[in-house]
Amino acid sequence: MKAEIHPDYHIIDVKMTDGTVVQMKSTWGAEGDTMTLDIDPNTHPAWTGGGTRLMDTGGRVSKFKNKYAGLGF
Repeated sequence: MKAEIHPDYHIIDVKMTDGTVVQMKSTWGAEGDTMTLDIDPNTHPAWTGGGTRLMDTGGRVSKFKNKYAGLGF
């Protein structure tokens, strides 16, 4: 490998939505930085089987449902 062309790979803290903190290696940020997640594998329906609902930020889901209500989806 060529020297100095690859990003620095270091350990960061990742804060999940329930408040737990997990350490993992990443190229994001700097050593010891904390990344706070809005959606993580503990809450996202793709990983949980669809049992939880995502929050409707700003009423966008409601607006979409109202707009296309008559199409029978």
